[in-house]
Amino acid sequence: MKKLLPFIFALSAATPSYAEITAKYVTSAQISVEAPAVITNAAPSSYSISGNNVTTSTGTGDSVVTNGIGGLNLGSLSNGVPALVNTNKSVTTAGSSFSFSESYQAGDVTQSAITPSSGIASLPVLGGQTTVMSGGTAGTLALTSLSSGIHTCTAGGSGTSCIGSTTVSIEID
Repeated sequence: MKKLLPFIFALSAATPSYAEITAKYVTSAQISVEAPAVITNAAPSSYSISGNNVTTSTGTGDSVVTNGIGGLNLGSLSNGVPALVNTNKSVTTAGSSFSFSESYQAGDVTQSAITPSSGIASLPVLGGQTTVMSGGTAGTLALTSLSSGIHTCTAGGSGTSCIGSTTVSIEID
């Protein structure tokens, strides 16, 4: 038995364990230059009327509508703007006080395409809100990305950005 003892110890001794180690390096770089943009909201057409001691009508001849008021004829558009229907007005009780108010705002006509050039757009004059964003200029924009994970970014003109990143992950299995 004493002769078998070294063999038993040799078999029961710890065996080395093996593991896989995986390292991943991901380097990315991105440069962007903003494009020019134009956002335009055309002004709408509007009509309003109010008053007292005033008789209104619309139309002429055999087509008179008593107590009718004019407004916007949406069935008759010219370049996106509706035609105006006139209101005929007269004081109801002569010699008595009266008040009358009428307003009409012609909306913006349908616009043709707007083409920005070199970051600036030639715009029509609109009654609504117009927002213009000029495009970026690359200028001296540059980005160097090394496999060591070192990034160097040189700023360009307005409307530019650069992003450099390195991700390192180590997995032991």
